[in-house]
Amino acid sequence: MKVNGEEIPQKAVEYELNRLIHFYVTHGIPQDQIKASLESLKARAEEQVIGTFLLFGEANRLDIPVTEEEIDESIRAMEQQAGGAEKLREIISKQGQNIVQLRNEIRRGRKVDKLVAKITSETPDPTPAEAEAYFKEHRAEFGKEAQVRCQHILVTPKSASPSDDLAAISKIREIRERVAAGSDFATEAAAHSDCPSGKQAGGSLGWFSRGMMVKEFDEAAFSMPVGGLSDIIKTQFGYHIIYKNEEQKEAIPEYDEVADQVLDVLRHERRGKKLSEYVADLRSKAKIEK
Repeated sequence: MKVNGEEIPQKAVEYELNRLIHFYVTHGIPQDQIKASLESLKARAEEQVIGTFLLFGEANRLDIPVTEEEIDESIRAMEQQAGGAEKLREIISKQGQNIVQLRNEIRRGRKVDKLVAKITSETPDPTPAEAEAYFKEHRAEFGKEAQVRCQHILVTPKSASPSDDLAAISKIREIRERVAAGSDFATEAAAHSDCPSGKQAGGSLGWFSRGMMVKEFDEAAFSMPVGGLSDIIKTQFGYHIIYKNEEQKEAIPEYDEVADQVLDVLRHERRGKKLSEYVADLRSKAKIEK
């Protein structure tokens, strides 16, 4: 893909897709809804990268000023995040860059930031009534989906042979019997699980939502009680037993609980619309090759 003859790297599209997903996750949009919209999010990421390249070009054409002090401020923030100036230099060196290239990238980014701020500066804030009306239409999108926190032990057959399959079943059955009799689940996971989580975290998988695990595992984890030990579960990875630590039920909030999130989403949408109109005008004059 090229914009006005300049090739756009695929990693730029991947970065933008991850940014979009992160935005919706942090604003409470359920993961299953994000997954269902993944293809449209990919297309949107591609379009936004094209828009960004057009904005870079326009910011350069307008010669938007960025002072050395502004770049220094960004560098200081990056150094603090990296753990010091030396650490930052190590990081950018591993990325095949030097400090001069980094400063140039920051300058380009600041120019675009200033252009975007100028374009969206007159976008009106949503009123409380508008925000509440938006919430009523999209209430489920601001809810918290059901989640569980579990540990598991996995035994994977050494081969596809019937004897190895029987050996794996026998091993996981013996582990389950010991856990049911009082043996510590984390200790058993560390000693016997074929999943890396065994040695790393006592078999803990942390919190996860519906659809994040394979079907058989998912159904068992969400149907069993908290504090319960599952039967042996067969998946494409082998044989599992699950211990369920905690559960968080699905929760649909009231407006007052998420008012700030609703306002943020509306502001983002409105500023995005204003910016899209500006980029559409730039695009109408540009040469796009896919």
